[in-house]
Amino acid sequence: MNRKRVYFDMDGVLVDFQSGIDKLSDETKELYKNNIDETPGLFALMDPIPGAIEAVQLIAKKYDVYILSTSPWNNPTAASDKIEWVKKYLNGVFHKRVIITHHKELLIGDYLIDDRSKNGASEFQGEWLQFGSEKYPDWDAILEHLLM
Repeated sequence: MNRKRVYFDMDGVLVDFQSGIDKLSDETKELYKNNIDETPGLFALMDPIPGAIEAVQLIAKKYDVYILSTSPWNNPTAASDKIEWVKKYLNGVFHKRVIITHHKELLIGDYLIDDRSKNGASEFQGEWLQFGSEKYPDWDAILEHLLM
């Protein structure tokens, strides 16, 4: 069976970025205030966005699914933190299916669910579903588009 491929961004799509920041100490927030995404350990602290885990599990029944995320260049733990997050919340779906890149436009697939146009998302050759946009404001809208 040849299934269509869906890529999922992490931050702002599967992962609540602010939830990780909220767990940092005041001292750490002050130290990294100009580049908060460079805080070591930050990406492992984040909570899932409500509905994301359930939506991914439903989509994975119909599509070939992968994580497609970017890791801040100056954060020495970001990539491994993201892998740890996937292992904790979605290992059964994304086991060895995580791609870290700053060039999302280079990947071949049918859909990219991403909240921002950066790192090649807006140039992705398949259909870019902009999570949080007017057309795709939440996981219900994504599910309606992909599963209905």
